Parts: sequence; C-alpha cells; structure tokens
Amino acid sequence: MKALAHFRTITKHKFLVMKHCFRIGLYRQGLLHDLSKYMPSEFLIGCKYYQGTRSPNNAEREVKGYSAAWLHHKGRNKHHFEYWTDYSLAQKGTAMSGVKMPRKYVAEMLMDRIAASKVYNGREYTDHDPLAYYQNGKTHYLLHPETADQLEK
Repeated sequence: MKALAHFRTITKHKFLVMKHCFRIGLYRQGLLHDLSKYMPSEFLIGCKYYQGTRSPNNAEREVKGYSAAWLHHKGRNKHHFEYWTDYSLAQKGTAMSGVKMPRKYVAEMLMDRIAASKVYNGREYTDHDPLAYYQNGKTHYLLHPETADQLEK
C-alpha cells in the first residue's frame, strides 16, 4: 500500500513541476524532472519511509542519520543547489561553497519547490509556502550569492 501511495505522490509532484516548467518554456526539464525518483535506489527507500505529509528522505535521515535516497537524488538532479557545491579554491583549506547555478536550473528549482509545497500542504497551500520553506533553511544553505539573488527575486 505504501508503494502505491508513494508512487502517486511522486507522480503528482512530477506532473505539477512539468506543468509549471512548461509555462515558463522549460519543456525538456519539465519532462525529465525527477526521473531518478523512480529508480530502485530512491523509490524503494521512499516506499519504506513514506508518510504522505513530508519527504520520506527526512524519515530515513531520522533513522539512519543520513538519507541514501537523497544522496543519490541530489547527485543526479541539477535543479538542486546541493548538486552545485564544490571545494572552494578561494578559501584556505578545503572549505565547501556553492557554485553559481545556471538560470534554467534555478527556475526549475523554484518550480520544484512550488510543486512540493502544493503536494505536501494540500488544501492548506498558499503562495507564501515555497518562500517560507526557503527562508526557514536559508542560514545553513551552501548557495552561491548570485544564485540566492536569482531565487529570491
């Protein structure tokens, strides 16, 4: 039963992102968005930790201390700012920093956050939800300043 519910949730999310991406001309990204969620390494974990009201990755993280599904996902999907992190040569040591994201991925990231907010908040969704989610975690993001500016504007 969790497998079907998880499939419905990720598919609803994918179609919402596709719809939003199509509206802004990102047809290829809309079609290909989050296909890795259907791979066994992400899908099976999503089924196991499915709750319907939040990402199963958070539940997996609470149990294991990390999310294997998220590590797989963020490394394959350029619309996540976590994909765009690297060691900084400008700083001493091996400090990690955000790399400037191409604009089309910033746009897809916004469509992704809007869709996720709609899926998880359901009828309680407001247009403020995606911004509130971003602002809630902003202090610990490794986000390039220009990418942050694009996202916030």
